[in-house]
Amino acid sequence: MATRSDALTSRQGLTYRRAGSGAPLVLVHGYLGGAAQWRAEIDRFKDRFDVIAPDLPGFADAAGLPAVDRIEGFAAAVTDLLDELGIGRFTLLGHSMGGMIVQELAATHPERITRLILYGTGPLGLMPNRFEPIEISRDRVCRDGVQTTIRRIGATWFRAGEAATGFDLVTRLGAQASPAAALAGLDAMRHWDGRAAIAGLTMPTLVIWGDGDQSYRWPQIEALWQGLPDAVLAVVPNTAHAVHLEKPHLFHAILDDFLAADCVAR
Repeated sequence: MATRSDALTSRQGLTYRRAGSGAPLVLVHGYLGGAAQWRAEIDRFKDRFDVIAPDLPGFADAAGLPAVDRIEGFAAAVTDLLDELGIGRFTLLGHSMGGMIVQELAATHPERITRLILYGTGPLGLMPNRFEPIEISRDRVCRDGVQTTIRRIGATWFRAGEAATGFDLVTRLGAQASPAAALAGLDAMRHWDGRAAIAGLTMPTLVIWGDGDQSYRWPQIEALWQGLPDAVLAVVPNTAHAVHLEKPHLFHAILDDFLAADCVAR
């Protein structure tokens, strides 16, 4: 298994980063994100896992692909990539909008998911009590453009705002998104409701949440924690939406504990 983590391209054009060997661990980024945000996680887990991190269509290195306006479409794109790579069963992590995508994938392909990690996400795409309604975000993308939007929205993902260590990475990745993808991603979230599927996600699941998250408030997290049949909850203090960038050592320790059962290569 190759151990490089530079950007690779699938036959269908989707870009991804891959490194390591062992049981597959798939990392799915969220809105205005990209596979490069997982560099620390790829380095941390590649000695035990075959870590695969795709760029969603329209975002980061996959910005040239057509925009996708439904969560189901994103889930299908990730599934197609894993099929192309010959990946059968895998552990699946999704952040933010990526958390919606992995819930959709887990609902449609439960037999393939060994463990599920829902990080900074919820079961309802409209995100009640979000820092601003999705419609306002959509209007401001149209008015201000993608680069200004990621700086404004990205600042809410950190307790320290623009002064946070990971803010520059977030803004660089987000600015790569095509304008069409920035709008379509908001439409995808607005139209998605995964609440009815929660009870059917029976695989062991970890829910991770930063206690200062302004996108996904506590009722969304509680709905996952209480509604999933086999879920554990980790609340990370003094963080917001980007826990993996704000407190990476603690984030990794939480993942280490949950992933311990999957460390034996298959």
